[in-house]
Amino acid sequence: MWLTRPPPDLLPFLLGFFVLSGQIFAAVSLDKLEKGQNLTDGQTLVSSGLGSYTLGFFSPGKSTKRYLGIWFTVSNDTVYWVANRDRPIDGNSGVLLLNDGGSLVLLDGARRPVWSANFLASSAAVVQLLDTGNLVVRNGSSIAYLWQSFDQPTDTLLPDMRMGKILWNGDELYIQAWRSDDDPSPGDYRRVLTTEGLPELVLWRGGAKIYRTGPWNGKLFNGVPEAANYSNMYPLHVTISETERTYGYKAMPYAPLTRVVVNHTGFVERLVWDKSSRAWHQFFIGPGEPCDSYARCGPFGLCDPAAAAKSYCGCLTGFSVASPLEAALKNFTGGCRRNVALDCVAGAMTTDKFAVIRGVKLPDTLNASVDKVITMDECEQRCSANCSCVAYAAADINSTGCVIWTDDIVDVRYDPPGQDLYVRLAKAEFAETKPESKRSLTVPIFTPVAAVVIAFILIGFCAWAVWWRKKIRIVHIPEDPEMGVRSVNLATIKSITAKFSENRFIGEGGFSKVYKGESSDGRMFAVKRLKPSALTIEGKKYFAREVAVMAGLRHNNLLRLLAYCNEGDERILIYTYMENGSLNSHIFGTHCPILIQLKYIADT
Repeated sequence: MWLTRPPPDLLPFLLGFFVLSGQIFAAVSLDKLEKGQNLTDGQTLVSSGLGSYTLGFFSPGKSTKRYLGIWFTVSNDTVYWVANRDRPIDGNSGVLLLNDGGSLVLLDGARRPVWSANFLASSAAVVQLLDTGNLVVRNGSSIAYLWQSFDQPTDTLLPDMRMGKILWNGDELYIQAWRSDDDPSPGDYRRVLTTEGLPELVLWRGGAKIYRTGPWNGKLFNGVPEAANYSNMYPLHVTISETERTYGYKAMPYAPLTRVVVNHTGFVERLVWDKSSRAWHQFFIGPGEPCDSYARCGPFGLCDPAAAAKSYCGCLTGFSVASPLEAALKNFTGGCRRNVALDCVAGAMTTDKFAVIRGVKLPDTLNASVDKVITMDECEQRCSANCSCVAYAAADINSTGCVIWTDDIVDVRYDPPGQDLYVRLAKAEFAETKPESKRSLTVPIFTPVAAVVIAFILIGFCAWAVWWRKKIRIVHIPEDPEMGVRSVNLATIKSITAKFSENRFIGEGGFSKVYKGESSDGRMFAVKRLKPSALTIEGKKYFAREVAVMAGLRHNNLLRLLAYCNEGDERILIYTYMENGSLNSHIFGTHCPILIQLKYIADT
């Protein structure tokens, strides 16, 4: 029985052959198996529509073992679902059979079952590979599924799939890496949706947490702000209901093929297919930098991607390193401890206050309590009245709801724009501020003539402002809380660069100069300041594009854009600081004649 499409010029011949031989020709759809039909090694089913997905037998990598799987038609080595991942077949003798009883089974050469779909057998069962990539079994023409491969994921999450807990039947759906490139059996790494506290995605290696995305804030996962850059193509969603607690995503009709995969090396990636290069492009990887490692800085520690010189680890406000000796050896797993004990007794008034830590990935919410209804003011009052409460935060991006931590808080990192975390501290940790002295206010009395003159001035100023905003709109970067980087003012940048002191100068190119910035808490930055000669309309457009592009990139081998300044005639980018000089000097040396000649040409 032919399940793949025969060449068009063979169709008349085949039809005539079946008619002349007196046999009945039963047409078989390319994407379906009906009762009594089978799929042997070498044959395939191809999804309807665009034909984006193919079901068949394959051997992974250098292995000679055979597996039944589904892959992307444009990339036949990209297998996203495997039926018999634990029980490979020797040789090309495998058969997928929808038997007369309506059961779907995979048989080896000895006709022994190595895999079967778990559903109530039906005499009218039909197997179909849908244009979503979902292999389904349904009862005749019914739209309800008796079984679907999307409920049996392997290492990949496609659009319209889901991860999490199905409450009505007790199933938990997660993706688990292959053992290796040559072995699709379950490997060490798995990605799950945890719903204790707030929902978040966690990567596990055996029983150890490796990486977490941060909690769901109603639109994104708090620790993956770069997802905002592709959420217009692949919107995320979390469903919390009486029947399920799941996460998934959609693909808009115009969006390219995409997949989220947990690979055997311990990374989660979102990959998007590029038709022009016929290759998968990486849109996201996690863990992607040192601060992504789970609980790297221990309890009450704070990881800062810009603090490589300090091994990235510091402490929350009001805390100090618990073991200075271990910290000197760059071991921060012991975390931090309070500088001053809290002043709180159950049933009595407390003098404790809360310090706000801005722009962070919120701590692990595994043991936190969540109330989605109350306001932030009520949340503060509830935390203040509970002596066990050590911190609180809003439950979503709209600053509503309440999350309260009563245990050690772990896995906090700077991750702009992030969310605000309110940490409980003793009153002694806060500097006393004197109330401002009252000043007398002088109310000027204007004559009618003066009032008219001022009115004309204000009208003229407003008209000029409207004209000027239209003029600069093409190079304006809006304040977008989802961009993943934040805007800072010029005064802040001048303070960390000592007003662009020559002592802070690092180097320059044709369009910009780079300075070393250092904040009051010792964090260091690379500050890239465009030269006045580059502040043309095209130069400002280039600056805006660089911010938009770099805001969405995060990778171990790329400097991360932390912030930007777009104030007046200043265009400034703030990146992670890397020590030990320039890459050019390490590759070519500081006295390379070629580089000297190139610099001469560039300057002339």
